[in-house]
Amino acid sequence: MDALHNVRLGMTAEKTVTVTCEMTVGHFVACMPQVYATPIMILHMEMASGAAIASHLPKGFVSVGMDVKVRHLAATPVGHTVRAISRVVQITPKSVMFEVEAWDSDRKIGDGTHRRGIVNVLEFEKRFGVRQPAISAG
Repeated sequence: MDALHNVRLGMTAEKTVTVTCEMTVGHFVACMPQVYATPIMILHMEMASGAAIASHLPKGFVSVGMDVKVRHLAATPVGHTVRAISRVVQITPKSVMFEVEAWDSDRKIGDGTHRRGIVNVLEFEKRFGVRQPAISAG
């Protein structure tokens, strides 16, 4: 089965967030400024990338991050809105490459590339002994 049959070059998605104290480098590292942390920016870029293709993957398949090359270009304070934007730029048999950017209003604060691998969840669980958490109906 070609899990990427419905994925196309140019597919895009965005993740928009308002920077909170919990998203700052100062939240994670004492004595650091209360500005948007690089790992959180990367997380939001990854989330946008996953969202760009998630609905186009067959049932039982997901994408997982496997490579990130990102520059963090400018600080963003608490309360500002950040948009992480992702666009499909390359499709290989087992992965998808995205160009990613992050913006604070009209100012680019980050850019780079991100590759996501395509995983059959059942095969992954068997291979690594990992299971999805049970969802209680309570």
